[in-house]
Amino acid sequence: MSIPIIDLTKKIRVVGTAHISRSSIDLVQEQIEDFDPDVIAVELCESRLNSLQNPSALDDEDLLSIIKDGRSGMILLQSALASQQRRMGIEHGESPGAELLRAIDLAIENEIPVELIDRDIVTTLKRAWKNMGFFEKFRVLNALLWDDEAEEPEDIEALLEDSDMLTKVLEEARDVAPKAGSVLIDERDQYMANKIRLLSERGRVLAVVGAGHLAGIERAWNISSSIDSEALITDLDTLPKAPRWPKITVGLIPLVLVGIVAWMWYEGDLEGIGDTIGYWMIANAGLAGLGVALAGGHPLSVFVGAIASPFTSLNPALAAGWFAGYTQYKMQRPTGLDASEFLVVDDIRGLWKNRVGRILLVTAFGNLGSSLGAWLAGAAIVGSIIG
Repeated sequence: MSIPIIDLTKKIRVVGTAHISRSSIDLVQEQIEDFDPDVIAVELCESRLNSLQNPSALDDEDLLSIIKDGRSGMILLQSALASQQRRMGIEHGESPGAELLRAIDLAIENEIPVELIDRDIVTTLKRAWKNMGFFEKFRVLNALLWDDEAEEPEDIEALLEDSDMLTKVLEEARDVAPKAGSVLIDERDQYMANKIRLLSERGRVLAVVGAGHLAGIERAWNISSSIDSEALITDLDTLPKAPRWPKITVGLIPLVLVGIVAWMWYEGDLEGIGDTIGYWMIANAGLAGLGVALAGGHPLSVFVGAIASPFTSLNPALAAGWFAGYTQYKMQRPTGLDASEFLVVDDIRGLWKNRVGRILLVTAFGNLGSSLGAWLAGAAIVGSIIG
């Protein structure tokens, strides 16, 4: 078996690990002793480091605080890794990332500076998400979390030769969503290669990364010698802006409705205005409330969704399902553990049993019902005018 090590220069060495293998921990320890680095770089960002150091930290936290702090991507990543390890049949061995933590511990023991060289996982996931179409997003989630096709158990030592757990998960995502592939793998290879280049000014650098990144980092290193590393890193850290056309399209519905009411007022058709408002209120409230009820929402969530729908349908920046979902959240607060369990639900019926799943269903069904109500009310209003 070839040793997963590349020397980018005489003073820069990159060690590839499997993230789950005891031999990876031993390899990291040996290389730190033999290479005597001035800086140890590890394939981690602050989010992943915190997750490795305290893997159950999110379990008891309130989900809303997790989302507000921008840590929801960590729940997705942890669940995907757990799902992948389970499907591979790996029941033993070290916890994913144990060798990275060992590298940090050894650096601290030997008073060697540690640098985190991976891009923040939340940034990576957001860039990939924005790069994908609707069907690609669905296929990625299905492949990472809900695909139950049996796989032959893999030899942990064999895995060390060409990949690591995180890379395997992201490569699986690339297979079903090519548009996201460059973000999930290639961009991170470029990011880490240029981080290492910046660190090279501080002396001997030993970088510890997943084995699946070795070839990509070496390739990025060879082609980026003339690139401004700091500028490239800044560019790769930038989140793309969301398109405006969806909001504009949704905003046309209330404008048309207001235009119709204004025209009726101009014509003096007060009875028509009353009928129009009645159609709008009944259709919106009824179908939004029905949607929340079908999602198994709390009675108060049903009421809030129904009351909010006629008004939120007039404002493209709001949605009835959001109000119903927030009410559902308040009535049955989910935790980080609920979120993790939701991401490995293997049966659609499980969505109704999980608190996070129930909130998402309430939000989605409430929005769907509200949208249907708006379209039906609009059709009825236009029909009455034409008739």
